[in-house]
Amino acid sequence: MDLRKMKNEEKLKLCRWYYRGGFFFLPFLWFVNSVWFFNEAFRKSHFEEQKMIRIYVIRSAIGAIIWATGLIAWIVVYQLKRAEWGELADSLSFIIPMGIP
Repeated sequence: MDLRKMKNEEKLKLCRWYYRGGFFFLPFLWFVNSVWFFNEAFRKSHFEEQKMIRIYVIRSAIGAIIWATGLIAWIVVYQLKRAEWGELADSLSFIIPMGIP
């Protein structure tokens, strides 16, 4: 989709849709929203809807960073502690490694 061909009202509507979609456990939408609308929010000349787009872009970026931090923390803890957790870790695993931990 080419944002240059969209009206400013439609850009705001799409940006708002992606922002709200991120609350339904789709943080990737927040990442896409913050990247896709960054130029519209901070680099384009001023237009009426820009203030709201900027707010949605900033909040989307913060939400994506929080989700990414949480996901990375979970992956690190799980990889380091999986052997110690025993049967619980096996029940959380999709692929159970063979051998001695």
